[in-house]
Amino acid sequence: MKRNTSLLLACAALLLTVSCKNTNSPKTVLSQEETKVIEDQLKELSLREKVGQLFTVRPEAMCPELEASGMGMYTYKLQAVTDGMVERSKIYPVGGYTLFAHNIDNPEQLKSFTAALHALSGEPLLSVDEEGGRVARIANNDHFDVPHYVSMAAVGATGDPDKAAETGNAIGTYLKEFGFDIDFAPVADANTNPENVVIGDRAFSNDPKLAAPMMVAYLKGLEDAGVVGCLKHFPGHGDTRGDTHTGYVQSDKNWKQMLACEMITFKAGIKAGVRMIMTAHIAAPEVTGTELPSTLSSLILKDKLRKELGYDGIIITDALGMGAISQHYTSAEAAVKCIEAGADILLMPQNLPEAFEAVVAAVEDGTIPEARIDESVRRILALKHSLKKN
Repeated sequence: MKRNTSLLLACAALLLTVSCKNTNSPKTVLSQEETKVIEDQLKELSLREKVGQLFTVRPEAMCPELEASGMGMYTYKLQAVTDGMVERSKIYPVGGYTLFAHNIDNPEQLKSFTAALHALSGEPLLSVDEEGGRVARIANNDHFDVPHYVSMAAVGATGDPDKAAETGNAIGTYLKEFGFDIDFAPVADANTNPENVVIGDRAFSNDPKLAAPMMVAYLKGLEDAGVVGCLKHFPGHGDTRGDTHTGYVQSDKNWKQMLACEMITFKAGIKAGVRMIMTAHIAAPEVTGTELPSTLSSLILKDKLRKELGYDGIIITDALGMGAISQHYTSAEAAVKCIEAGADILLMPQNLPEAFEAVVAAVEDGTIPEARIDESVRRILALKHSLKKN
């Protein structure tokens, strides 16, 4: 790392700027004084603490009681922080937790749970899939009196971005109330393949030109409520036939074809200042020349998303326990390859200790430069800093 302080601050400021073109949504832009605060925070972190910031996991990943019980993740219904979780979070100080329907019972329980999770080591951010429609962990729970939406396709069919903004704001408002920082929404995919089994009515439209303004409005609604939105699934899961939850899936499009379709929504989101984009595990052999999942492809993440599209926000992977990754790579291999490809946050590896220790070891043996870890940690700390200001 260079010793020239002014150069260091200038570089950090550049890294912490999501989009110079954003005029619609908040950006993670810090003043020189705030940038210095981030740099000071970074210097105080040990290597394990830095690596921890790169992981967002299910609460169950931190629960030794679950291992001892022999019960499955969904039958255990972890809904409170245990003493074992407090201790394990000191060993694996992860930067975030994602909750699912089985973690949520009622409003009082959820508020208590999220408050206790926020207090764990790593100053974690809390996230959830609350798109509206069939993917809504809270709204689809009868114990919660919150707005319920048929689907984002129904919202998109109105053709009115104000409706999408109202939807995003309503969802963001109750997520904020229940202690969440990030919503893994909106879906930026255009549902262009009638044989698609994953996206369907989760998309605003099968026409990306119609989906883009709806998606941007929804994103702004979330941000106005103080919740960070996340576009998914880059480079586009809408023109696929398989399900990456269960195995290998590919897009047959080349990059020129993607620019004419899938990239319309993502470019709109980047221009609007989106602060987080989630990768898809789909392969794009006509773009990369390989069967490598996009999540593990530096060509997709660094060359296309970062350099060509100009995105400098946080890149988070889709869940690494999904079949498209876990059937072909160990948790250790996937974690290291994701970071080498350009991802900032590793979402829900199948085996957290294995993945965590592999990243630490990769830095210690020089496989991954510590400066590469610092690059991602800066983005994450900047996001956390901006949320504290809200």
